[in-house]
Amino acid sequence: MSRSTFWAPMIAAFAALSAVVAGLAPVDRARADDDADKPIRALLVLGGCCHDYAKQKDAIAAGVSKRANVQWAIAYDKDTGTKHLNPVYDHADWYKGYDVIVHDECSADVKDPETVDNVLKPHKAGIPGVVLHCGMHSYRSEGFPKTTPWFDFTGLATTGHGAQLPIAVTYVDKESPITKGLEDWRTVNEELYNNAAGKLLDTAKPIARGQQTSKSKDGKESTAECVVAWTNLYQGKTKVFATTLGHNTGTVADARYLDLLTRGLLWSVGKLDDAHLKPAKQVYIDGSAPAK
Repeated sequence: MSRSTFWAPMIAAFAALSAVVAGLAPVDRARADDDADKPIRALLVLGGCCHDYAKQKDAIAAGVSKRANVQWAIAYDKDTGTKHLNPVYDHADWYKGYDVIVHDECSADVKDPETVDNVLKPHKAGIPGVVLHCGMHSYRSEGFPKTTPWFDFTGLATTGHGAQLPIAVTYVDKESPITKGLEDWRTVNEELYNNAAGKLLDTAKPIARGQQTSKSKDGKESTAECVVAWTNLYQGKTKVFATTLGHNTGTVADARYLDLLTRGLLWSVGKLDDAHLKPAKQVYIDGSAPAK
């Protein structure tokens, strides 16, 4: 057998393999590009007591979509009490089609166990969550003020707050991808939610702490300090980003707050990267703003 005859089949096989690899590479790149171009579908649930949700829903949706490829559906409940369940939860499949659920409702007195379980259902199944401000004080079912199913999800037991005063926010986890590029800042007048147990749940990890200085009637100053932003791993699998900041619209519309929220949301869905840190082509999933 000649040398050329011996090597011919091997050369042909190598050429065929090279052609296959060359043909697959553009396909893989195309798939990666398609994934980056596909917007993250987020559902924002908000309404209830004590906040200007009509303005805050727009500030959150527009602010995050300006920073990341996220599009929104808004479930805004105009009821201003603490006992009314957001109507979005009336549907058994209320969470279907979304990549992440953002809880910004203020529903402390919605306590029925089956109702709370329905709210937690997608997160038990692995759908990521983001919890903002009064969302932390919602669903005070049996076990409150200590252990509740909702606290297990949020990662923090919190039962109240002090006066509205500025909060100095310090990022304590410099290694977290969420805090990358973020600088410590000071809010406008805000509510500093307490950490009732003195710490987060064991499943949670602090990202930022807040300090708030107040004066008593006799002029004496005191400073309170609590965790104000963290991550939680719910039931060993579901990523949750949470912050107690966000009472006043001035905070919610603050670029520094929106930077934190955006990075926390992207972290929760595993897409905190340059490919997704780009503006969405439109803010709302259906292309139109929700009713006021």
